[in-house]
Amino acid sequence: MNGFEIYKKMDDDVQAIYRSRLLTEILLSLNDGSKKLSQLREITGSTSQALIPKLRKLEADHLIETKGREYFLTPAGKIVASGIADSFVTFWTINKFKHFWLRHYLEGIPSPLLKEIGCLYESEVLKDRGMKILNVYNNQLKMLKEADHIYGISSVVTEVYADAISERVKEGVPVELIVPLHVAEELKRSPYLKKIEALKDYENFKLMVMDEDIKVGLIVTDKRLSLNLYKKEGIEYDISTGLFSFDSKAIEWGEMLFWYCKGKADFTKFQ
Repeated sequence: MNGFEIYKKMDDDVQAIYRSRLLTEILLSLNDGSKKLSQLREITGSTSQALIPKLRKLEADHLIETKGREYFLTPAGKIVASGIADSFVTFWTINKFKHFWLRHYLEGIPSPLLKEIGCLYESEVLKDRGMKILNVYNNQLKMLKEADHIYGISSVVTEVYADAISERVKEGVPVELIVPLHVAEELKRSPYLKKIEALKDYENFKLMVMDEDIKVGLIVTDKRLSLNLYKKEGIEYDISTGLFSFDSKAIEWGEMLFWYCKGKADFTKFQ
């Protein structure tokens, strides 16, 4: 049974929640913790007369319960409220950065991470424009200089970027990089081969290669996330536009993307 069929079978219960502003607001409010009726009145801007029938419906559906004078989500209610909250955050993230998503190749992001894309809602899109040439690139270099650890997925390589990584490795910063085959081949040539060879004895440096092409560019540190994608056709990597975030959820999302790709990569020392 697919999602549409389930929706049709449960239309009364499911649609009632999404049709009713109050039902949705009550669930989302309680998702943050228990509330008294007076608090729900303040949060929703509604009267007790309007709230009480909705609260009774949610109790009848076993989504909320009362203890003393406070309303709580039941275990099942927590699942429902969390799902509703996640769906709104996902829609908001898609809408907030709609031009970024529309102009880029989203297929480069693995499906499990696309489902969690709402984690990126506290981000900003930076662009190279006007006098801010290399704005994205310079922000990424700043990230590297300030990081206490670095995870990266590189769809392209530049000498300045390689030098910045080398410097941090030699300073003792843990660095793990994943590259696709075409970048790995480039790293075997001058001037990159000598730089890689200079790092081969550093235990805090790991370089991994994926057999499949990677259609993302990622830098995730203990402090910040940077995400670059290919342009919509999936042919040209976009170095002039990137999504950046200091938010802990976005950083965690970036780490999940890195670990997902790391599971498909092989460690190499280019011997």
